[in-house]
Amino acid sequence: MSWLPLLLFLLSTATQESVNAAESNILTLHRRIEHSNASRLERLRTAIHGDGLRQRMIAGVIGRRRKANEVDVPLPSLESTIEMPVWSGAYTGTGQYFVRVRLGTPAQPFLLVPDTGSDLTWVTCRYRGTTDLMSAVKDGRKNGQRSRRRRAKRIFEADLSRSFHPISCSSMSCQTELPFALTTCPKATSPCTYDYEYAQGSSAQGFFANESATVEFPNRRRMKLKGLVVGCTSSAVGSSFVSSDGVLALGHGPNTFVSRATARFGQRFSYCLVDHLSPRNATGYLTFGPNPFLPPHPSAPLILDPFLQPFYYVAVAGISVAGEVLRIPPSVWNYRRGGGVIVDSGSTLTVLADPAYGLVVNALSHRLAEVPRVQVDPFDYCYNWSSPKAAATCVPSFEVHFVGGARLSPPVKSYLIDVADGVKCLGFTSTPWPGVSIIGNIMQQEHIWEFDLENQRLGFHPSNCATGTLFP
Repeated sequence: MSWLPLLLFLLSTATQESVNAAESNILTLHRRIEHSNASRLERLRTAIHGDGLRQRMIAGVIGRRRKANEVDVPLPSLESTIEMPVWSGAYTGTGQYFVRVRLGTPAQPFLLVPDTGSDLTWVTCRYRGTTDLMSAVKDGRKNGQRSRRRRAKRIFEADLSRSFHPISCSSMSCQTELPFALTTCPKATSPCTYDYEYAQGSSAQGFFANESATVEFPNRRRMKLKGLVVGCTSSAVGSSFVSSDGVLALGHGPNTFVSRATARFGQRFSYCLVDHLSPRNATGYLTFGPNPFLPPHPSAPLILDPFLQPFYYVAVAGISVAGEVLRIPPSVWNYRRGGGVIVDSGSTLTVLADPAYGLVVNALSHRLAEVPRVQVDPFDYCYNWSSPKAAATCVPSFEVHFVGGARLSPPVKSYLIDVADGVKCLGFTSTPWPGVSIIGNIMQQEHIWEFDLENQRLGFHPSNCATGTLFP
């Protein structure tokens, strides 16, 4: 997932250093940054570090896992839609979003990270025999890494749930349907264990179980969603999990939360992420089934190749800045040639493969050349937005063009992001070529995104995420 804070440089009171006219236009901003601004920048720095780890994880996942067999699912019912509230994690100092999920019987509430790049739903968990179970996990781990127990606010007490049933390591499900299950199987009744690696230094260890979730309809009526594959995690490592209780797998695959929920409520789901700097009381939503608040909207082809699971690739044709289509090599958008683009709610910033990154930031920075530059590590392009020249500058538009003609036209704040008062930075990072580009959650904010799995389409429409409220 997307997920080392770096030491924030301390800025002295306002002074300006002389610069040689022949040198770059870059200035160093000398002023005191208040604690709230420091926290904002630290959160973004942490997110950028996590995004970098996540990029390496994504590159390594495709093609390395055992192919999962399809599982039988009940016929879809379109009679209802279930809805879950989603929050920005800014108040916790992370670049993630949280969704409230109730697991078990009786139901226990948790805050999970909704992750379209994950195929394992897991929660911090306590179960009888955990010590013996985790010894099996350690036996199956690579390179003798040690696991560390995570401090959590909420722990799923699996022994108290009547619907919790561990999956044995000798089962067909463990051996063929769970591509990240460990091969360790001391005896037939031993649980099916996992060591799920999101990135270097970020992982979750535990065992699989079948469990139920309590879901809610818009009219507040509740029902049980049964047959879920859930990870009972007793040890997790990584800053991504400090503020959450686990992960809600929204990735494409046979054993994700999406596969079960869309089978019951129609082959589509959608979400709307509020502004990433929103306070805790501002909520978006995650729905399964038809979204009654989504009007006719543009859509792009979704690429749901089994060998690309759990990621959602979208067919991109190009990028334009200020209405001018950039000359980005077509191979950058072709997943068969080492490129491609995924929509990832678990990544914070938008990631562009080097050939695209250079052209995009050059085009944007060229049109922002009159605004004084400032140095804010680790961003490449930052600006003193309190400068009078900033007020007179028209920020160029940025658009993503999809195959078929649909265009994503995000608001300026989604690609020229606030990192402190009076300081804005271009919200892109680069990844070496060949490499996968990523549309991160800041670029996705304040839009409804609908994943139509049956028709393999990705729809989107601007919205402030209040139920039934759309932007023009």
